[in-house]
Amino acid sequence: MVSVADLVGLAVVVGVNAVIAALATRFIRVRLDTQWGVALYIALLVPTVLFVTTLVATGPVGLGPDLGGATAVLGVAVALPFALGVAFDYFWMPAPEEVELPDTLRES
Repeated sequence: MVSVADLVGLAVVVGVNAVIAALATRFIRVRLDTQWGVALYIALLVPTVLFVTTLVATGPVGLGPDLGGATAVLGVAVALPFALGVAFDYFWMPAPEEVELPDTLRES
């Protein structure tokens, strides 16, 4: 039987990983000018960061229940937050080109 503490820990891992995926995706989209570069970095770099975060959160910190295998952990704690974070950035946030920034570097 899975305890409430384990479910809360799993929700924390999924939530933190989704936020990391959304922020990393936004950062990569803002910094790179090419579409293929953005897709490549998002597809390779963001899941790697999520995997490391999952290892730290579920290993030494001990959050989340035993999901029964590596495939389930990768699906629930890496793939699901990755999809949520990338979808959040692409579908809810405006494109980086559409955001107007203030002129903060004016010469006097």
